[in-house]
Amino acid sequence: MIELALSEQRILITEDRDFGRLVFASNHASGGVIFIRFSAARRPELPARVLDLIERHGERLERSFTVLSPDHVRVTSLP
Repeated sequence: MIELALSEQRILITEDRDFGRLVFASNHASGGVIFIRFSAARRPELPARVLDLIERHGERLERSFTVLSPDHVRVTSLP
């Protein structure tokens, strides 16, 4: 899946924790990953938070590993 996103120049949005390990530990090439950490109770907030993330951070999301939770955003540039 990460290869498809990279070949299509897309940022991958996932809830799978393994992508952090794949991107950092394995040094796998990536166009960017947004890792979603929302509980079921906070799930209704997710669409608005994703749009806000894109509006606020836009191009910084490319070639970055981003963690998005209801109350926090962390954008880390990839090597």
